Amino acid sequence: MTERHQPFPALPEYTDAQRIERARAAYKRLQTRHTCRRFADTSVPREVIEAAILAAGTAPNGANHQPWHFTAVSSPDKKRAIREAAEAEEQSFYAGKASDEWLDALAPLGTDADKPFLETAPWLIVCFAQRKGGIEEDGQTQNYYVTESVGIACGLLLATLHDAGLATLTHTPSPMGFLREICGRPEHEKPLMIVVAGHPSPDASLPDHALRKKPLSQIASWL
Repeated sequence: MTERHQPFPALPEYTDAQRIERARAAYKRLQTRHTCRRFADTSVPREVIEAAILAAGTAPNGANHQPWHFTAVSSPDKKRAIREAAEAEEQSFYAGKASDEWLDALAPLGTDADKPFLETAPWLIVCFAQRKGGIEEDGQTQNYYVTESVGIACGLLLATLHDAGLATLTHTPSPMGFLREICGRPEHEKPLMIVVAGHPSPDASLPDHALRKKPLSQIASWL
């Protein structure tokens, strides 16, 4: 069977100078994106989260199976359950599961087992990777390049939320199986991360360490 094709969508006709300007402007916008660990409880319209998830769903992915699911959590009871379960795992992490080297790497960021932002922020977006399902989500069809695909989708999600003027944080307690249970998702879905979204609290701050970024010469090479 031959798959039908459509003409490739027309792209804006920019000059090289305009492309350079737009690429640099996008970089400048994203340069202001930072992880926030103190959130206000100020509400955020559901429509913002819907649009951000739709943007995430445009990500390139293996075989167009779109192997992701995003559970947007605003229920205080659900957020509390997620916080309690996450903090239980974090207690184990900081009390012995993590190596001294790992804890030393985290020390400049000032993180610990207490995660109040999981309750304070108006939205938690739990990102699931679907090992099986295909585009029909039948729970059986094999999906491909799942982690890569969902990782790209999460990047677009974060960029869109930032462009909407929201602060974000990616939280990855380990293990994360409790998220599947709390969110009512099937066994073939693997929780990948929680994206916390909302407004920064008035006392939110950034450690100097977080502002250090590798220069272009270190993150790129040209052949």
